[in-house]
Amino acid sequence: MATLSFHSPSKPTSHFHLKPKPSPPLLAKVSLFRCRASVQTLVAVEPEPLFTSVNTFAPATVANLGPGFDFLGCAVDGLGDRVTLRVDPSVRAGEVSISEITGTTSKLSTNPLRNCAGIAAIATMKMLGIRSVGLSLDLHKGLPLGSGLGSSAASAAAAAVAVNEIFGRKLGSEELVLAGLESEAKVSGYHADNIAPAIMGGFVLIRSYEPLDLKPLRFPSDKDLFFVLVSPEFEAPTKKMRAALPAEIPMAHHVWNSSQAAALVAAVLEGDAVMLGKALSADRVVEPTRAPLIPGMEAVKKAALEAGAFGCTISGAGPTAVAVVDVEERGEEIGEKMVEAFMKVGNLRSVASVKKLDKIGARLVSSISR
Repeated sequence: MATLSFHSPSKPTSHFHLKPKPSPPLLAKVSLFRCRASVQTLVAVEPEPLFTSVNTFAPATVANLGPGFDFLGCAVDGLGDRVTLRVDPSVRAGEVSISEITGTTSKLSTNPLRNCAGIAAIATMKMLGIRSVGLSLDLHKGLPLGSGLGSSAASAAAAAVAVNEIFGRKLGSEELVLAGLESEAKVSGYHADNIAPAIMGGFVLIRSYEPLDLKPLRFPSDKDLFFVLVSPEFEAPTKKMRAALPAEIPMAHHVWNSSQAAALVAAVLEGDAVMLGKALSADRVVEPTRAPLIPGMEAVKKAALEAGAFGCTISGAGPTAVAVVDVEERGEEIGEKMVEAFMKVGNLRSVASVKKLDKIGARLVSSISR
């Protein structure tokens, strides 16, 4: 059987062998592909703050979208995290203090070096060359940890955008994604399929990590698209779910997934929700290894498709299931069937919601001028 083995950072090779060769874990191999440089100062003159405080919001995201593991993702409307950032004379110049964390979790550290929002804020300050002002940050979590909806990315995106806004919006979206990646790398790995759409909105294709090359994919505004999100009471830590992935895959699966990912991109650009759903459902590499780790997931997907969804897969690392439709009312009916399947087969309570595509990404909500 031909397999695709990732033994080189630049040259994946296909080969035939009778006995599988021992391979290092996937996470070790992923690091070979992503040799990231440390964040550099990008602004020649340190900017002064334009506001005493800002409030920002960053949306939830659906990463992978089936066959697009680590290189495709999109933002969804109505769910996300909020950050309030203030110029604070009591905080040492050039540093960030996290004053308060509220919302869906009490597990997060207020140490900025151990918090997604704090890490991203510090990285953004370094890019801006901030040395004479200290900042304090409040984080409101609208997304639970380990939900598969980009919880860490939403915190990082809201914080990075807040720092950029308070100093006059000197950085572009790709630079903010790099700041967010500093946070993601310490939490779940150096992957941008959550942080890029969280900051940029819409669908985003990551063409390359080194150098970072992001391609926004515009879904036509005259077409309808809804995501049915069903989140069970079950935590699926990203690192654990990534560790479950195979180090080698059959060449046939590589070809198949590449074809489905290309079809998914075409479907987004054409506004074809039916084709998008078909491609999203067709992953042969990641979903087959992760679905058995989420009680009831396979039954939930079956229930969604039987109820009329165009497609269904795991959102990010899970455990949230995501289905695609083009009529909101139909999405609500499908969500009910998915909730029933999670309870009946997985013995898990779950909550369903139907959301649109968020085309804006992380943004300023309000501000107070100096």
